[in-house]
Amino acid sequence: MLAVLAAARRGLWGGDSGCRAALVQSMHTGLQRLQGAAENSASEAADAPETQNDRDFSFFPPVPGKGSTLRWAGKKYEEVPIAHIKATYNNTHIQIVSPQNISFTLLTCGTEGFKNAKKGTAVAAQTVGISAAAKACAKGVSHVRVVVKGLGPGRLAAIKGLTMGGLEVISITDNTPIPHNGCRPRKVRRL
Repeated sequence: MLAVLAAARRGLWGGDSGCRAALVQSMHTGLQRLQGAAENSASEAADAPETQNDRDFSFFPPVPGKGSTLRWAGKKYEEVPIAHIKATYNNTHIQIVSPQNISFTLLTCGTEGFKNAKKGTAVAAQTVGISAAAKACAKGVSHVRVVVKGLGPGRLAAIKGLTMGGLEVISITDNTPIPHNGCRPRKVRRL
């Protein structure tokens, strides 16, 4: 920037002198504004107390028992409500509870009016997610942690419905039970 300003002052750029003077003036005032803004931001940064270090920041949820500086609507990670999603092959259940395990809302595809095989679809799960989010927002919930259990078709659709309904999802945890060769499975279904 300074090199361009010096070249313009020396007259290295051709053209009419009035245009050259206007260019020099605009570049000079622009440079002064930039320097003033840099000084102001440096003084504001020095005056403001440092609330969060880069070392303290992490994209992952904190380990239980270890504190975190991150806040969602003024709440710590442990104080944010939990949305439990159980996605089976035939239905999808969504329950939003407080950290103390007090239920805010419990909805299934059946309570939303879907019948029989339509309960196991992604559209039904998304509808349930939207209505569960609307009910939770009415009770003052704005952020949720999501815990998903099961392999049904409504896994991702339910999470999408929660966000479409107005809730902000801060973490997604998969809690699907996986047997380590525990019980004997049922016999194979023949059609």
